[in-house]
Formats: sequence, C-alpha cells, structure tokens
Amino acid sequence: MPGVKDKVAIIGMGCTKFAEHWDKSINDLIVDACYEAFEDADIEPKDIQAAWWSTARSGELGRSLSYPLKLNYIPVTRVENRCASGHNAFTDACYAVACGAFDIVLVCGAEKLKDTGLPIPGDSNPTDLYTSRVDPRFMPVTAFAQLALRYFHHYGISIDEGRRTLAKIAAKNHFNGSLNPKAQFQRRITIEDALNAPIVAWPLGLYDCCGVSDGAAAAVIVRADLAKNYRDDYVLVKGVGMSTGFYQGQVQDDWSLTHIEENFRAAKMAYSEAGINNPRKELDLAIVHDCFTIHELVIYEDLGFTPRGKAKEDVDAGTFELKGELPVNTDGGLKSFGHPVGASGLRMMYEVYKQLQGKAGQRQVNIRNQLGLSHTCGGTPIDSQNAAVVILGR
Repeated sequence: MPGVKDKVAIIGMGCTKFAEHWDKSINDLIVDACYEAFEDADIEPKDIQAAWWSTARSGELGRSLSYPLKLNYIPVTRVENRCASGHNAFTDACYAVACGAFDIVLVCGAEKLKDTGLPIPGDSNPTDLYTSRVDPRFMPVTAFAQLALRYFHHYGISIDEGRRTLAKIAAKNHFNGSLNPKAQFQRRITIEDALNAPIVAWPLGLYDCCGVSDGAAAAVIVRADLAKNYRDDYVLVKGVGMSTGFYQGQVQDDWSLTHIEENFRAAKMAYSEAGINNPRKELDLAIVHDCFTIHELVIYEDLGFTPRGKAKEDVDAGTFELKGELPVNTDGGLKSFGHPVGASGLRMMYEVYKQLQGKAGQRQVNIRNQLGLSHTCGGTPIDSQNAAVVILGR
C-alpha cells in the first residue's frame, strides 16, 4: 500500500540540551546531536547516503549540515516550514527511504536563536536589522491571546477559569521538564506562580509562553527490513500527516478561531495511515506543540484526545498528566524543554523514541499499545498554519 507505514525505522536519535548556548556555535550543536544519533545507531557518518536539514534561521543550503559533519558529496536537502520544519524534513526523508531511493539517511534539525539579539523565534529576518525597530510588530503571542479569548467566550468559560486551566497546563509541563536533564527550564512552578506572573498579552502570562532556545536534534532512519541489523529495539514509523492552510482565517468571515483546522487535518491523515480510530485509547503518549498553553488546550480537541469544548474538564481531571490516561508533553514540551524552531519536531520524536524503548528515566510512562504521537504547528491561528503529525510505534 502507498505511504510509509512499517516501511521505515528509526535506529538512532540524538538531542542536545536546549538552552542559551552562548559557548556553542550552530556547528557545535549539530555535531553534538548527530554524533549522539550515530553512536546510538552504531554507525559512522560515512554510512549516511543522504541527509535532510531542518532550520528556520540558522543556515542556508545543505552545506550548513554537511560542513560540520563532513558529509562528503552526498545529497543534503534543506527544509524550512517554520515550526513544522523538523517534522517536514523527517517526513520527506521517510518517503525517500520508503520508495527505495536510499537505505540509510540522516535527519537533523538545529537552531541558534539566542545570538540574534531579537526577541522571538521567527523574528530574526536579517533585513529587519536595518530598520529602526520602532515600527509596530505583530507577535505570535498576540494571535494566540486572541485564540484564548475567543475560545473562552465560545465555550462559556470565564477569563479567570480559563487562565487557571492554562496555569494547570503550564505547571504540568514544568513538572515534567524538571525530570528532564535536557530541558531548558527545570524549575517546577505552581498554578499560583503561573497566575501571578506578568502578563505578556492578555490573558496570557509569562508562564503561558515557551522560551527562545538554542538546540539540535537528529535521527538516523533506515528501511524497516534492515533495522534488525542495527538494533533490536528500533522504532517504526506508523503514520505521517501534514496540512498547510492558505490564510483562510483572513478571507473567511465565518472563521471560528476556536481551533486549528490544520492540526485536525494533519492528525486525520496520520491516524488513517497508522490505523488509529480512538487516539485517546490507542496512544501511549503525545508530544505536542505547546508554543502557548492555549494551543496545547486546543490541540487536545484538534487531535481527538477530548471532545470539542471539553478540554477543560480533562485538564481538571488530570487526564494528560504524567500518570494520567494519556500523558502529554512528558519531556516538558516547548514550554519547559524550549523551542529552537528547526529542531523542535525532532526533539519531540526523540522523546517518543525513548519512551517506546523504555528509556525515559523518571518520566517513563506506561507503554501498553506501543504507539506515540508527535506534533508541530507553525504559523498563527488567525490566518493559517503548517501542521504536522508523526506517529511512531514498536
């Protein structure tokens, strides 16, 4: 059948600590992540036949990856699709392996954002450096604040109730991140800490927003029939999905602004390929794109973990906590782990990979069905997004 289900396997992954790496270059981060993946797969760089390179702002052309790794004249494809770049690169690499073009390939995502001197991911266009920087800026947080306000209004949730629900998500993710030595923020916070934090864009406060980070992550993938030659606990690709909007939010006067349509459609594609009918019951964990806490709340519904308008009830019930029915963002998520844009999708798969292998340490969840999901989404909810979902399994 067409697609990549059970045709591609991950045999090695690596991930740096996400942090303010003032002492490391983008090349250092690439080497650290990729050599962890090479060692995990028990291969050498010379074994790689092709590579995919995911970055939003930290290197043009494939040579930005081939130079630090000394990948000698093999094809390297650079992919940029904002926050979905890592999943996009991984998906493209999977199709190349599944169709037989290559047997073993590398996917790497990396980003160096802290050295730009600019305030947010995606706001580091070099041409902006030559402006006065006093012109009005439209920041992503303002769009997600609008999503929060509209969602609360639509479902009859008061602002105070809504903010407390989001604070519970922030506290959950910071708790999970405190168990993860590679997370950028490892301090636990309380619900009251989140509620009392400075407001960034009403009703979102400081702890509702993910950090700006440096970091890299990498995966080595092979044809599934070759995986057993490298390790016994390889992880299979079960389904992929990607959906891109065309600014529907700006051209449709009935745009609800209560969910992200691209999230829903990308998940539907991945579920169809993986044969998943009830994600809440069939998935063991999900690592999702919590750029802002309101997005994680909406994702619960977009990805079918809870019915529309019922996410608050599941948050209150602890459904998505580490010991809950469906643990979400077990590694701390973007909120605590950090968000170097081009690396985030692969970082999410790194967590699913480790969890399925039973190697997640203190944050290990109960693996019953041998299935985990990762998800990223780039853009803003008031116009259009790129959303991607990858499902991995044993």
